[in-house]
Amino acid sequence: MIRTLYGKLSVALVAIVLAIATLYAVLTLFATRHHLQVTEQRLNRNLARDLVADRNLVEAGRINDSALKEMFHDYMTINPSIEIYLVDLQGSILSFSADPGAVKRKRVSLEPVHAFLAGDDAYPLLGDDPRSHDGQKAFSVTAVPSDEDPEGYLYVVLLGERVDTIATLLHTSFIARYSGLALIVSVVVGSLAGLVVLRAITRRLRRLTNHIDRFRAGGFRTFEPFEAPAADRGDGDEIAQLGRAYDEMAARIGEQIDALEKTDSLRREMVAHVSHDLRTPLATLHGYIETLKLKDANLEPAERERYLDVALDQSERLRRLVGDLFDLAKLDAHEQTPACEAVSLGELVSDIAQKFQLEAQRRGTTIEIDAGEGLPMVNADIALIERVLENLIDNALSHSPDGGSIRIPIASSGHSVRVTVSDSGPGIAPEHLPRVFDRFFQADNAHRGNAHAGLGLAIAKRIVELHGARLEVESTLGRGTAFSFRLSARVPATPASAA
Repeated sequence: MIRTLYGKLSVALVAIVLAIATLYAVLTLFATRHHLQVTEQRLNRNLARDLVADRNLVEAGRINDSALKEMFHDYMTINPSIEIYLVDLQGSILSFSADPGAVKRKRVSLEPVHAFLAGDDAYPLLGDDPRSHDGQKAFSVTAVPSDEDPEGYLYVVLLGERVDTIATLLHTSFIARYSGLALIVSVVVGSLAGLVVLRAITRRLRRLTNHIDRFRAGGFRTFEPFEAPAADRGDGDEIAQLGRAYDEMAARIGEQIDALEKTDSLRREMVAHVSHDLRTPLATLHGYIETLKLKDANLEPAERERYLDVALDQSERLRRLVGDLFDLAKLDAHEQTPACEAVSLGELVSDIAQKFQLEAQRRGTTIEIDAGEGLPMVNADIALIERVLENLIDNALSHSPDGGSIRIPIASSGHSVRVTVSDSGPGIAPEHLPRVFDRFFQADNAHRGNAHAGLGLAIAKRIVELHGARLEVESTLGRGTAFSFRLSARVPATPASAA
């Protein structure tokens, strides 16, 4: 129990309440004692003088010893709360009304006596207590036989030994008694109320702990929101803020686990595809080279050249595959950033299309470029955009039938320039359309005799995203497929900005 936060807070609360109660009790006792001393001294300031007058302690200018002894005897019996001492002018105690064995001092200090007789009313004015070696008590005093011709002092100690204990102080003080009772009730009620409040405050912490335990027991996948949506509540207290932080953290952990699982699945799929795509050209390359080595003396020049051409094609296929994998790895690792400059997109498309003219003519495919007039320059990395256009045109040529056509319209729209590469192929089925940018994905209508491994569109998509744009695709079965992207137009520098 004490190990829990509620237990620790409860112990701390009870300790604080008891400390406050103890301090209150000490202060109350001190105040009660002080109040009793002041009250007694004010009320009995003239007690010593009245005793002298009432008891006829002075006769013919001399102290009446028999009356003094009688008074000692009477006050020891009738009113033991006061103690009477006869003190000479040097402070020595001559006689007293207390028990002989109870008096510890032989003399008392006369400094407070002189202050009292001088009329000092800074109550309580304390004098030496003969029953104690170092204690002091409120007192009343008068000179005897007279103030004009003193032979000593009648020294009366108020609140003597019988009222010197805490129990007597509490008994003699109404306020102290009921203050003590109120203190005990306050401590009990305050502690119980504090424990109830602490339990209510820590209830949400316990609920948050249970949420975290369930989240951990569920493999960090079973997520239950702790706090209500932000629109349904205010900022809340620290517990609410902690709950929102937990919700965000748990959601983020879930997303990261999903991303890791997806990445791991892609990794396994990539390894499988790479193994398959590497195995075929390597086996072909190895077989033809081994054949050349075994039958080199018996092969005709034309046959040897055919074998070498096949081996060279497979080597080129391997080179392209390894190069694509390397480029894609750099793009995924964000190791390549575009070095943008002013680029004429129409001229760049025309130059790249020229590279595919021979292959297009061989297939009877036409490549048409439709560039509008007055196209603005764009901000782009020439080498990276060239790679995108090469991949898109090569992909369109691979999916277009012999005798088909490839159209590349370029148009400006607002502050951007849009490039579209469309083919006249069979199109992509709707269920395959979301996967066209996946690595190693190849549509069923692609020509299988090429060196593609299904990485070209993935590389093109990453490059376009590095330019702050999106590579989009539209396709209709039987009518072809179109890929498009936009690049930001370059704003010419004004004279003021150039300055």
